[in-house]
Amino acid sequence: MNPLPPTAPAPVAAPVPRTDAPVIDVAEERRRTAGAALTPHFNAAGAALPSHSVVSTVVDHLRLEEQRGGYEAAAERRDRLDDVYRSAATLVGATAAEIALFDSASTGLRVLFDALRPERGQRIVASSSTYVSHALHLMSTARERGVDLVVVPHDEHRRVDLAALETLLSDGIPSIVTIAHVPTSSGLVEPVERIGGIVKRYGGTYLLDATQSVGHLDVDVDTIGCDVMVTTGRKFLRAPRGTGFAYVRGSLLERLLPTAPDVRGARWTSVSTWDVDASARRFETWEGAIAARLGLGAALDETIQRGVAATEEWLVAAGRRLRAALSDIPGVTVADPDGTASAIVTFVIDGVASADAVVALARRGVRVVSVPATHGQWDLGDRGVPAVVRASPHVYNHDDDMTALLTGVAEISRGAGR
Repeated sequence: MNPLPPTAPAPVAAPVPRTDAPVIDVAEERRRTAGAALTPHFNAAGAALPSHSVVSTVVDHLRLEEQRGGYEAAAERRDRLDDVYRSAATLVGATAAEIALFDSASTGLRVLFDALRPERGQRIVASSSTYVSHALHLMSTARERGVDLVVVPHDEHRRVDLAALETLLSDGIPSIVTIAHVPTSSGLVEPVERIGGIVKRYGGTYLLDATQSVGHLDVDVDTIGCDVMVTTGRKFLRAPRGTGFAYVRGSLLERLLPTAPDVRGARWTSVSTWDVDASARRFETWEGAIAARLGLGAALDETIQRGVAATEEWLVAAGRRLRAALSDIPGVTVADPDGTASAIVTFVIDGVASADAVVALARRGVRVVSVPATHGQWDLGDRGVPAVVRASPHVYNHDDDMTALLTGVAEISRGAGR
């Protein structure tokens, strides 16, 4: 166990000034985001604020369904639905045929992991940063199918220990390696490209949970070398809830079949035979929220237009500023590993339960969340940390938002007895 170290008292500092801020038009992003004017919202890692355009896209399609009917409205928007696949592919460096749409990242992870059909004699290798829903699925699969499940050791920064991973895979046991790019429980960023090189060297299958990284960091599936990548829409992509997408490498797609074929991705050809779609759509189901998927497409296009590299630079800089300022508040301990380069910032306040801190900040109009150890036992539980407060800015957060958050945290910390 590695409990958080105490923090020595220090004066409360103002946000670190931006001297080399990336080129993001925050004023324009705020103008396009209704919620940005209502509250300092620091929950992009949970569900970010959507833009006017995304919301309008969803509502417009619902109005069309109201007038035409759901099937008829979908038929009228078929070309725009096809564009969603192309936009997702463009964002992560794939082809449209390698993209499948899901209602969530958890659904996508479950469907695609099951399609890999792990069996006795194989091994599942997972990062300690694995999210609760996926971890539960891995543990259940391992128990029911007699498959070994190994949580790969981490280094001093809680990233995957690359030497340990290489040693583990070098024994030749067929392995599915599943890594969370950025976890829910901290701002950690796993060295996903180096992991990809190791997995490829030993013939493993590499599944990447990019739920917290797509729209946040520059994610290119070829550069990373993953065979499968899954993400959600509602977080840093700023898409509606109930959306997500996955990438399946074409060479794997040729031999990967769904465990539960559906009329969306399969064709029943005789009494006992069926064919599956040649693309990753073979993993989809017929029913889906068409309006939400069109909203996902609008959000993807906005992300691409804003520029992934510029967005990453801006977000990482915002996270760095926030960590530095929080570290200067007496009684506050930043819980992220040293050298964290992401926009997800986790911290604890001495003497204040994280859930209570979230409520206290909400009373001040500032939106953050609490992440309990039950959402990351291989990380928070291993560190002996019962919960953290998580703040995750996006491009619509300006300096006044940052000041409101820091002022609120300082007040709560002082109220706990300092």
